[in-house]
Amino acid sequence: GVLHEDLRLLLDTALPPKRKKVLLGVGDAKMGAAVLEELGVQCQTGGVVAELMRGIRLHFPALVRGLTAQSAAKAQLGLGHSYSRAKVKFNVHRVDNMIIQSISLLDQLDKDINTFSMRVREWYGYHFPELIKIVPENSMYCRVAKCIGNRRELSEESLEGLEEIVMDSAKAQAILEASRSSMGMDISPLDLINIESFSRRVISLSEYRRGLQEYLRSKMSQVAPSLSALIGEVVGARLISHAGSLTNLAKYPASTVQILGAEKALFRALKTRGNTPKYGLIFHSTFIGRAAAKNKGRISRYLANKCTIASRIDCFSEVPTSVFGDKLREQVEERLAFYETGEPPRKNLEVMKEAVVEANEVVAEVKRRQEKKEKKKKKREKRRLEALAAAGEEAEENSVMETEENDVGAKKKKKKKKQQQPEESEAEPEENGLQEEEEEQPLPKKKRKLTVEPEQEEEEEKKKKKKKKKAVAQD
Repeated sequence: GVLHEDLRLLLDTALPPKRKKVLLGVGDAKMGAAVLEELGVQCQTGGVVAELMRGIRLHFPALVRGLTAQSAAKAQLGLGHSYSRAKVKFNVHRVDNMIIQSISLLDQLDKDINTFSMRVREWYGYHFPELIKIVPENSMYCRVAKCIGNRRELSEESLEGLEEIVMDSAKAQAILEASRSSMGMDISPLDLINIESFSRRVISLSEYRRGLQEYLRSKMSQVAPSLSALIGEVVGARLISHAGSLTNLAKYPASTVQILGAEKALFRALKTRGNTPKYGLIFHSTFIGRAAAKNKGRISRYLANKCTIASRIDCFSEVPTSVFGDKLREQVEERLAFYETGEPPRKNLEVMKEAVVEANEVVAEVKRRQEKKEKKKKKREKRRLEALAAAGEEAEENSVMETEENDVGAKKKKKKKKQQQPEESEAEPEENGLQEEEEEQPLPKKKRKLTVEPEQEEEEEKKKKKKKKKAVAQD
């Protein structure tokens, strides 16, 4: 209801004093009421205003000088993105899309690993059929098959490797005894190589599945810590995936969350007028399995209620904490004990008050750590900038020193050139008839030497010629 200061200033400066009417777009009736209340300016919000606004939007590039349709479209797109980003407050660490993809991949990996393990069992069972009963677990069977290879080559030296895989000395001894009296057929080395390579692939897939499960746990602790603390990471991730996002799950009522994943049974019950399902995906939690048969429906309804509260806390809290999830889990445990022993549970109000106090402490601690990290980051950035500035100053000083040295060298060269130029000008004859005066002037020492040296050379050559003539005459 309070008018923004910028809009008030704009209206005060843009409207002439006599004008008492301003046109606002359709849907701005609240804005018009605020303007009328604050400034006493009557606003029109219907009728021709819609056509005017549509015309302005359509011909906006023509109305503004220097604005093209392409740049206007880019501006509109950027404004839309900025508005959406501000509304959503996008956080990279709290993206539930990664949880949806990882839980889907986890389910697909479970199916594929089971299929491939059965293929290894059938393939290697021709050679060693007794191993299937001794080692029933899929990934362990693949490791044992890869370790044994040809059963005829298995000896007591391989017992240590088998014990490491099977984690049981009795099982390893049973495998050794079964290999000696096995009814399996012989196998060629080429077939054995193929079986070993396929077993290696299945083992790598199972190891990747373990890593993916750890990634899912860490991601759930960041995105939905309360939900994962209440019902578990895998079941919580399945609920988020089935709902489409954490926000959608938070919008669902508890009755929908209770039968989420049992839609087919629900519609079949509605069609045949039978009993509706009591639980959907939350059946995989430990609470429903621990409850008695007559209490399964009641505990599933209670658990769905708590899951809805946890998902809403995770969705709308700024700093994610698992405090509320732990408290909600304690409430479900107390309700289970109440169904079994009749011990009355605590009231929800008391539990939530305790959770709020603990959550405030945790949030304060997290904010302190974040502030410390930001301070350290700022210090590192400041040091880096100072180091860069110091390096820049050193580079500037070095460049100044180099330029000064170059200037000094250039000055020395210029001085030498200047000294040589007057000497050359003295040696060259002038055109204005002053040649005789220069010849009469005494030559400098260097010049005298230069003039004396050619005369001495001529005299020495003459002497050499005379000596040669005398020698020839004597001969």
